[in-house]
Amino acid sequence: MTDNELIEIAQQYRENAYTPYSHFKVGAAVLTASGKVYGGCNIENSSYGLTNCAERTAIFKAVSEGEREFAALAVIADTDGPCSPCGACRQVIADFRIPRIIMANLKGDVKTMTLGELLPFAFSDSDM
Repeated sequence: MTDNELIEIAQQYRENAYTPYSHFKVGAAVLTASGKVYGGCNIENSSYGLTNCAERTAIFKAVSEGEREFAALAVIADTDGPCSPCGACRQVIADFRIPRIIMANLKGDVKTMTLGELLPFAFSDSDM
């Protein structure tokens, strides 16, 4: 699967975002090592701490289906530059060792980073 195809899937999931408070729609798609793709969108809650980001939605869907190894994750939003995962999502991405993160926006800007570039000092199981 190409990066552009993964971004396109993320963009499709963005349309399902539930954002009655911020109106900031985000979509994500995670590619597993087995070649399957799981998508997600952000889902807001009036108690903001209970909101779930698109990236975590996609990853958690994959994990709930038994996936544990990942190849890439794409995230897209209507932002000035490529959409970057928040800190909580970065930590989940690190826990599942997703090696390649593709950040995009609706204008076609794309930036790809490795996990080490995205979160160079990630907390991991070796820190426990």
